[in-house]
Order: sequence, then structure tokens, then C-alpha cells
Amino acid sequence: MLTLGIVNTYDKIKVLDAHYRAIARAAPICHAFGFHLALYDFPFKMTAEELVAFVMEKTTIGESGSYLKILYEKNHLSVSDLPKKGFPSQFGETVITTSKPDPKRKVMPVKIAEEAFHNRSFLFLVGLGHKGLPKELFERGKYHLDITSKGLSLETCTAIGAVPAHLAGLMENLQCKK
Repeated sequence: MLTLGIVNTYDKIKVLDAHYRAIARAAPICHAFGFHLALYDFPFKMTAEELVAFVMEKTTIGESGSYLKILYEKNHLSVSDLPKKGFPSQFGETVITTSKPDPKRKVMPVKIAEEAFHNRSFLFLVGLGHKGLPKELFERGKYHLDITSKGLSLETCTAIGAVPAHLAGLMENLQCKK
């Protein structure tokens, strides 16, 4: 299982356009490339079902949130607070997405794709907000992934698209070589 985890680093109390717009943008990407979507620390005090209805009402992005509804119906949507310690084990190894990976934890996209191709599960964390992921999360990730392999910093929604698309493309190449 591959999961795109979006960690809210914007306001944790007030719902902003950026919150539901990022969710609506992530849903079709996750659906298209076979990823689950996990949302952490969003200021929504509602169930996942209520969140789907809220996003569908608020935006036209992602076919007015219909892809989010599909993820929810397939049980591919998770909404929770940021865990105090580790992330749920069903999501697999935690991968920090960053343009500045720790050299000891750095992993290349092709390595992740090879392991995912062999049914290893990963949770890819992306920070939603101008600060990116909180630094304390960097220690929780077994791996640090620079999806560009060039140290280029990507805007959140660009990273939301690039990580699943690039990894899915690499995995498709592996399938073709099989």
C-alpha cells in the first residue's frame, strides 16, 4: 500500500481555503496512481464522511471533490491528528519528502519504487504550508526522499502530484521489464 500523507502546518484552528483545496487536488492524484490519502492535523472537527461532503460543497477542483468521495468509498481516506510517536504500521515505512534529505536517510526514487513494486508499504509525508514538514518529523522517517533527486524545493501541490506520478511511472517501468 502506498499512502500520501499531508501534514497541515497552516492554522490548526481555522479552516482555510488552502486546506480543502489541497485535499481536492490530492484526491484525483491518489486515485489516478493507486495511492491512499492520509490527512494529519487538519482543523476539521468532522468525520471523514462529513469532510468529503464539506469539500464537495466548497470546491470545483477534482470534479467537485468526487475523487475524494471515491477514495472514501474505497476506504482509501484517513483523517486524524498527527500521532505523538509513530505512524500507524499499516501505512508501512514513513518517508519524509524533502529537498534537503539527511545523507544517512536519503533514498532514491527508484529504490522506493523497487521496494513498492515488491509489495512493501510506504507513507510519504508532505507538509501543507510555507514551512513544510515540521523538523521533529524528520527523525520519524526511516527514509528521506527528494523526488527531484536534484535538491529542488517544490510547492506543496506540485509535490502532491510529483511524488505519486514519478513513483507510479518507475513502477510501471519495472512491470514492463518483468
